[in-house]
Amino acid sequence: MRALVVHAHPSPDSFASALYREVCATLIGRGYIVDACDLYAEEFDPVLPRATYRKYLEAPANRAGVEHYARSLMAADVLAFVFPVWHDGPPAILKGYFDRVFLRGVVFEVENGVFYPRLHNVRRLAAIVLYGADRERTKRVGDLPRRFVRHNLHPLVAPDAPLDYLAAYGMDRADAEAREEFRDKVRRSFQTW
Repeated sequence: MRALVVHAHPSPDSFASALYREVCATLIGRGYIVDACDLYAEEFDPVLPRATYRKYLEAPANRAGVEHYARSLMAADVLAFVFPVWHDGPPAILKGYFDRVFLRGVVFEVENGVFYPRLHNVRRLAAIVLYGADRERTKRVGDLPRRFVRHNLHPLVAPDAPLDYLAAYGMDRADAEAREEFRDKVRRSFQTW
């Protein structure tokens, strides 16, 4: 089985980066072939160029500049994202990844004006999401990352694919014990994959 783990945090010393490494190591320990994608370390360009936008629906020409990322996504049996929440959403580099890689011919098809998901090779989806704000504040503003994962990403993968949404709220005030508890939760979750 092949796992694609996509990470979006600029600091390799961050808690998010530690969780990314934990997820990769746990999946490798479970026998997965892991494609570890650290968007910042790879200097992924999140900007959708105007010329690419003009070919957005023209597969496979729309993959120009992101061919490797598209191949990794289409080869994945399971998919996990690890990211912090900034300004009530994912980091811009991750949003750019979705804009540039989640393309026609890769994750969806359009026939006669009807949208069809096609990322059915992905049999399990996970998001490990770190919120600075507490759960109550996040609920008041609509928990946009959770909604995006559940309502935008999950419908693109295999219809029966489980979704694991592992969220840590209040990370701005979390102590070492709270962080370790969450790390254990993440490890335990991926040990069942």
